[in-house]
Amino acid sequence: MKRGIISLALVASMAFGNTAMGEEIKAGGGGAPIDGYLKPVQEAFEKSTGITLKLNFSSATLAFKQLAAGELDLSTAGLAYPDLLKTAKKENIEVADPSAYVATEIGASKIYTVAHRDNPVAALTMDQLKGIFTGKITNWKEVGGNDAPILIVLSSINPATNAAFKKLALGDAPFAADVVDAGRFEDVREKVAANPEAIAFGPVTMVDATIKTVKTPDVARPVIVITKGAPSAKVQKLISFIKGEGQQYIKQ
Repeated sequence: MKRGIISLALVASMAFGNTAMGEEIKAGGGGAPIDGYLKPVQEAFEKSTGITLKLNFSSATLAFKQLAAGELDLSTAGLAYPDLLKTAKKENIEVADPSAYVATEIGASKIYTVAHRDNPVAALTMDQLKGIFTGKITNWKEVGGNDAPILIVLSSINPATNAAFKKLALGDAPFAADVVDAGRFEDVREKVAANPEAIAFGPVTMVDATIKTVKTPDVARPVIVITKGAPSAKVQKLISFIKGEGQQYIKQ
């Protein structure tokens, strides 16, 4: 009798343990995909599926490296897969067989140009935008603003956003040499808010009332999920959720 009770207790304990642990998805990436797509849907996705979504904020290139090493179920990036490979190569990150990975587009992310909220410049043309970020235009008076030097704030840990902006807005011309380094996009926002001469760019999650958005021609890039081989069943559930019900939580 006691043996039967113990066996039943053990089975119950194992069943409870498996339920408590459940399935999980380990995902990594930078600001635009993580803050713009995965964080907003995380709570609803976990509640809907019972799958725990573990987010590791790093960068598109580092997350891709971790995916290749088997440390993640998926990596994310805010640029097309061929451009991710080029950006990773510049950081000496290479994979043996790029064709072994599958990139699935889950949406698009607009890159916003922002400035200090007291800056009188309300809009910039694409030529002006390129001139500023390549260092050819160095004073705000050249684009209708105050007579003050332009201070470029650039995130040093978001290579995917930088690469996408460089390609789409600058025609792959190099960024100006004289910039203020910043970390995450929250840090970029704080530096712009604190400096009347500052200008920067980033995803919608960076924009708030402490800074102003400068109107420019649209600069938008794809947001992708990368998996080794085809997405697993649990990752496919996440992709389908993002493209379906999850849209109500995503702001772009």
